Amino acid sequence: MRKNNLTATASCGLTVKRSCRLFAAGLIALAVSATALTSCSWIEENPDSLVTAEQLGDSKEACDQLVTGVYSKWIYDMFCWGYFPRMLEFDADYISGPDWLFGTFGAGNFQGEPDLTDALWKGCYGLIGRANTAERYITAMKNLTDKQRNNAIGELRFQKAFAYFLLVRAYGEIPVQPETESFDRNQPRKPVTEVYNYIIAQLESATQLLYRNTDDGYQAGHVSAGSAAGLLAKVYATEAAYAMPAGTQITVRTGAPYTTDASGNKQYAPLVEQTLSKQAVAGYESLDPQQLWQQAADWAQTVLDGTFGTYELLDYSLLWKKASATASEFLFSVGTVSGDATYKTAVHTQYEGYMTATGSDFISSGGWTGCTRHWYDLFDHDDYRITQGVKHRWRVYTQEASNSGFYYPYDDEYTIMATGRNLNGDWVKDPEGIFADGVNYYYSADAQCLAFTTKYMDVTDDATANADANWPFLRLADVILIYAEALNELDKPTDALTQLNRVRTRANASRASMGGKHALATKEARRSAILEERAKELACEADRRWDLIRWGIYLDAMNAIGGNDDGGVNKSRTDRNLLFPIPAQEINTNSAITTNNPGWN
Repeated sequence: MRKNNLTATASCGLTVKRSCRLFAAGLIALAVSATALTSCSWIEENPDSLVTAEQLGDSKEACDQLVTGVYSKWIYDMFCWGYFPRMLEFDADYISGPDWLFGTFGAGNFQGEPDLTDALWKGCYGLIGRANTAERYITAMKNLTDKQRNNAIGELRFQKAFAYFLLVRAYGEIPVQPETESFDRNQPRKPVTEVYNYIIAQLESATQLLYRNTDDGYQAGHVSAGSAAGLLAKVYATEAAYAMPAGTQITVRTGAPYTTDASGNKQYAPLVEQTLSKQAVAGYESLDPQQLWQQAADWAQTVLDGTFGTYELLDYSLLWKKASATASEFLFSVGTVSGDATYKTAVHTQYEGYMTATGSDFISSGGWTGCTRHWYDLFDHDDYRITQGVKHRWRVYTQEASNSGFYYPYDDEYTIMATGRNLNGDWVKDPEGIFADGVNYYYSADAQCLAFTTKYMDVTDDATANADANWPFLRLADVILIYAEALNELDKPTDALTQLNRVRTRANASRASMGGKHALATKEARRSAILEERAKELACEADRRWDLIRWGIYLDAMNAIGGNDDGGVNKSRTDRNLLFPIPAQEINTNSAITTNNPGWN
């Protein structure tokens, strides 16, 4: 009998891992041993360590272990090998890094990237299988209060919904795994509208089952009813943007990264405004975008008006501090214990780099992934998201002997502060501020010098390769910008700008208005500004590709770069890049799936 990769998820038992911390919705430790329901495919189990769910017993502790086992899937295997967030993040216009890191996936050859299959397809369906199994056991438990049982089931349904949300945006039509223990393992792909309906049903149920973050039983760090409501707003806004008519216009600031002067020297090219027209997205033709925008606005409002608890934007100075990991802004986050060998992430390594010793000035390895100069130039001069949110000087271990380091960006202001000379090479004055330390700073026009974020710097030990940086899958700022987007499409411009300015004010950016120097007087102008604000606020949080895709401007935005970006990554794209390829192993083992997405074999 043929075995299907996707659906072979009947319970094989429960593997008890050593004690670790698993985080969600604010990143707090669960004080239980991490447990993992197995999926009979994909995960090799040690028979000596196998514990059945029945052996766990019927208790609140057993329930917690089952739920934690589902959370654990985000780390092991999805994040722990460095697959996530690479597979969600590396295909976007404003993200860059060395070509060896971005590889075939970063260059648009998604089928040449085996990690995509392991992390996204297998990882998400493995999590879904665990959640279905855990829900069946928890539903049958007798020694739980109704509130305990409901909250646990709500947490499982939220995670399933999030996994399906990742999958449907990446692959389009996908199978929806039956929730029963016994089912036909050859599951066909469902229309995207059916998948979204399932996601919405899971989340709507979760809003009623989950604790509010103000309830006595709520544990900080878990998903809450507000998490589900916030994700519902994002899901509806995603469908709404997909369903907008072809020709809807959005202006994007972009262009080729460099120009070459008469001497052959590379110079940064200025931003160019390009008005792009939305391309129709197959599968969403029957949807009414206005109804969907209204649903997005309504659900976002419930998060902001206190219906499901209290959620607030953090002060920017606190936003990315380790101590803020459980703050209400983080509606769904994932992280680990510092240095854990199994439940680990590469987030800190990839974005920040780990140091040669704790507190050292020198990066030992990592710090590769950053944003482009065109992204950096989107910001106001005094915006905290670049003054505090971008590294302006850093040093790697190879620079210690030469007493040198890198600086960013290459412009008159920072070049003078770092070197004392302007861009023409003329001496102006001694370096000042953070650069007045006797180090010889220089700039390199390649992947060594990008707009590297500081979001993931604050960790317990910055000298470990497996540092405990959390990954923010869903933040309140995201929901607020979704609300602004929905209000604008519902012809409520003043309300839309009010929400947009909540995020901009927190970042010390100029306020958007209907008139004045930076007027947003038209719906198109506001739509463009809100989408750009998302690119700025949510940078290095794996949102940009999906924003471009849902608005039908992905191909134009990527190709507007004109080939390679700042780091030399190829950004040329064709129609086949609109969807990821269904893994060949799934097609070969699932008789209900016989063809791949367009352009993939």
